[in-house]
Order: sequence, then C-alpha cells, then structure tokens
Amino acid sequence: MDKILYIAAVEQDGALSKTSLEALGATTKLAGELGADFDVALFGKDVQAAADSLAGCGAQAVLGVSGEEFAQARYGTDAAAMQALVVESGATVVLACADSRISRVAAGVAQRLGGRVDTFLTDISGENGQVNATRWFYRQRMKGVLTRTERPWVLTIAPGSFEAAATQPGQADVKTVAVELPGDAVKTTVKCIQSPDADQQTIRPDAELLLVAGAGWTKKQDGAVRSGDAETLILSFLNNTKCSLGSSKSLVDISGEGEAVLSFMSHLHQVGQTGATPRHKKGLATCCHGEEPHVVGWRFITERRAVNTDANCGWAQGKADVLYVADAFAVMNKVNELLSGE
Repeated sequence: MDKILYIAAVEQDGALSKTSLEALGATTKLAGELGADFDVALFGKDVQAAADSLAGCGAQAVLGVSGEEFAQARYGTDAAAMQALVVESGATVVLACADSRISRVAAGVAQRLGGRVDTFLTDISGENGQVNATRWFYRQRMKGVLTRTERPWVLTIAPGSFEAAATQPGQADVKTVAVELPGDAVKTTVKCIQSPDADQQTIRPDAELLLVAGAGWTKKQDGAVRSGDAETLILSFLNNTKCSLGSSKSLVDISGEGEAVLSFMSHLHQVGQTGATPRHKKGLATCCHGEEPHVVGWRFITERRAVNTDANCGWAQGKADVLYVADAFAVMNKVNELLSGE
C-alpha cells in the first residue's frame, strides 16, 4: 500500500496558505479512500505554529525543516528541504499545492528521488488500492485520468480544486529533519517584495466574483469611443465589490492595434483557451460575445451571468445561467449607484 505525504511551505507569518490547506483536503480525501495513513511535512523559518494548526488533521506523524535559510522561496533550499522530508518519511505518494513556490521545485525534487511528477491536478482519488490523478489537457478541452507505477509520485493540486481542509488546532509533536545544504544553495537572496496596494490589485484569485470585460467596452457608442467612461465604471465596480478582473482575448489584443484600450488591462487578465482558467464562485461577463475559446476558461465558475446587447450571442446558447440583454454602460452605472448607496 502507498504511503502518503502532504508537504507544504510555511508562509512568512508562520501560517499556511489557503491553497496549501486545499492540498491538505485532497490528501485527507485520498487517504480515506485508500484506507492509508499519511504524514505531514512542513518547511520554513519556523514550522511549529503551522504544525499546531494542523494537530487535529489525522496525520500519523509531523515532520519539519526549520531555519532562517528556509524562510525565503529559493530553489536550492526548497528542493533540498522537500527531498529530505520525502526521504525521511519514506512516502511513495507526495501531495502539495501548485503554488509558485512548490511548482518551481516539484519536478526537480521528483528527479532527485528517481520518481515522477504530475502537476496542476484538479482531482485525485483512490480506487481498489490505486491512485488516480485527474488533470485537463489541450487548454482545458480534454480531461485525462493518470495512474503510474513509478514511485515516489509527486502530485501538485491546482488552486480551487478542493475545499480547504477544516483543521483542529492543538499541540503537534514535530520531528525535526536535518538538511545538509551545499555551499551555493543560499546564493540567491530576496531583497524586497514589490506589489501594488490591495485597492490597486485587480487580479484577486480569492475573490468570490469575477468580472470579465470584453472588447465592446472600447467600441464606438453613439459615434464616439467611451473608453474613459468604461474605465471609471469598471474600476468603481472593482472597488465596491473587491472582485477580480478578467478580460477576453480580443480586448487585450487590441492594445497592439492602435485602438482605444483600458489602461489597467493586460494579457495577465486574459481568460479562456489561451489565458487563465479562474475558479471563482460567480462570474459576470460584460461586452463579451461568449465565444467558445473564451468560455472554456469559465469551466470552473459555478454561476455565470452576462450582459450583452445581442440576444443571440454565445452566452445565450446555454453558456450562461442568466443573460441580461442590455447596454453594459447603463447596467454598470446603475449597479455602481446601488453598491455605493447613492
């Protein structure tokens, strides 16, 4: 029978991220279906507080790698820590979240251990003693279920695929694992982290609502382009709701065609076949036709609504739960009034 290890990096504040707790949820599900025990492994500057927060998760053992050199996200130290933890546990199946820190080193760790890796999994299950891992291929158009005989098998869980594990805090007995670092493992140093203020951030993965803007916002209205009004309406909605912002491919592409654009929009906002596949609970599409290459990026959004002046647009073909046939400028202006209490 496989032995399962859940592994996570501890944040700077000593806690675990939401995506890490989602991977723990996947781990407990798999362990329950296989009837197997699992261990927890943590690495970071100080792992005790994070371990205590997971004391009631049902793990057989808690392993930890602590130290100042493991506080920063760095390939050399992170890979060495994960390798040591997997070796100490003797695990054959290793689960972690697919955040940037783990994703950077997962393949390298699997290579060092002589195992295999599969990333950004959206489901994992255990049937008849066999681990089945599910992920999407070809820009979310094909779903594959994977099994492997090679071990150890390193699996990373895509954010939003599982509910975060409900943990019971307590006092955890952490077994410290020593890591011997080569001299060049700490040559990379993080000097500072630069990020926009929370109110300026328009991509918010943890938001409940996603607002998608289409190219219609920059088209002529009554003979004139109203991109300035569009920016004001969209930013007001973002500030009032703290939602996340997405875009159709056509909107971000016109920036290179000399057309009027929204100044805060970039290819990072693109949702669809060649963009992101967000996992918000609700989504509202505005001035977007709902063509298939874009809508495929809405696969994991539970409730879909759209505003479009065309009653026969793609959203009307069963791709949205509700379609409002109306002018998005008028609709968003009224919505902002209601949200602001004016």
